[in-house]
Amino acid sequence: MRNPISTETRTRILTMFALVFAGEMMYSLPFHILRFFRPTVLEVFDFSNADLGDIFAPYGITAMLCYFPGGILADRFSARKLMSISLVVTAAGGLYLMTLPGILGMSFLYAFWGVTSVLLFWCALIRATREWGGQLAQGRGFGLLDGGRGLIAALFASGGVVLLSLRIGADPTLADPAERAAALQTVILFYTISTLAAAAAVWWLIPETPSGSPVRRRQTWSNVRKVLGIRAVWLQAVIVICAYCGFKGLDNYSLYYYEVLGMNETDAAGFAATTGYLRPGAAILAGIVGDRFGIARTTTVLFTSLAACWGVLAFLGTSPELLVILYANLMVTVFGVFALRALYFALLEQTHVPRALTGTAVGVISLVGYTPDIFYNMIAGRLLDATPGIGGHQHYFLLLSGLATVGLAAAAILHHGYGRRTGRSRSESSGR
Repeated sequence: MRNPISTETRTRILTMFALVFAGEMMYSLPFHILRFFRPTVLEVFDFSNADLGDIFAPYGITAMLCYFPGGILADRFSARKLMSISLVVTAAGGLYLMTLPGILGMSFLYAFWGVTSVLLFWCALIRATREWGGQLAQGRGFGLLDGGRGLIAALFASGGVVLLSLRIGADPTLADPAERAAALQTVILFYTISTLAAAAAVWWLIPETPSGSPVRRRQTWSNVRKVLGIRAVWLQAVIVICAYCGFKGLDNYSLYYYEVLGMNETDAAGFAATTGYLRPGAAILAGIVGDRFGIARTTTVLFTSLAACWGVLAFLGTSPELLVILYANLMVTVFGVFALRALYFALLEQTHVPRALTGTAVGVISLVGYTPDIFYNMIAGRLLDATPGIGGHQHYFLLLSGLATVGLAAAAILHHGYGRRTGRSRSESSGR
């Protein structure tokens, strides 16, 4: 009896699974714990919001220094080797995090993670995904990547919440500091082991690809000059800055649920984890819509929705009659942020960046686009601490609305310059 799934199809499915699993687990230790378990982290480490923001600055600086050389490495070496090594080294940092270091130790740890999660990993992940998507399925390829990452994030966050609740007890307010610290250490160990499992998945499931040819190696700096001269690359970098700030904005949602909506720390973490299940649907739908109507056009619509919803949240109170509107706007922003993440690197195909320059282009875009890792949390933490309670969160939403408006402008310019070419490009490609 003939196997209904061909070897090529099976390989593509397993490759995408490994990319998805690794793509999320790589950032679970630096980001998931603070995003989903923020109130507990603040209690256990005795940090303020400003302290947490300052810890991310070293991560942003080292990551920024690594994006560009990481892009060059991604164009020259096998994604399988680069990604698996990076995952193992990142997991080692989780063992140090379990010692619950002070602010200086945490700053060094995040600087270390800035190197391990970017230099050998990020550009290799994007290049491998672009190659997986081919010419006609970039939206779907990146939609599957980010949608799958969202599902993994939500599943593992839910697992972490279960572990936290088992260790901390049914009523978190009754837990003493030692019990709360032990519960958080269990969550950290869970994510550390999962990161190692992702390294194994990459090593066994992603096919080996040849290293860059000698000709490509000699052309490295020529390629850099070509990428720097592409106007669309710089517009895409602005889009990534604004979209990434929106994504980082979700890090404080669990604190909003805790401080403003009155949830306890376990319920706040659980609700934040539950909203993560919107990410797969948002990302995959955005990819399909982007392939059908144009990536730049879809990006413009998403930024418009985000700017409007965050603007509403910036002035909305929490009286009972407004709660339905409040929750609706919160969910739209979560959905919109997740949808945007599926699209901003899919723009590479619509703007006709040569595939041979993918790693270098991603390095340049990421070098600029992920600079919020340096400054965003510092600004956000101080905004929240300056006006405790709902006032600080309203100022925070106003900041996000302004950033979305900037992203809207960049996406509109990109759509005007490249949106009309999409149809010709597809018809030409379909003959190949």
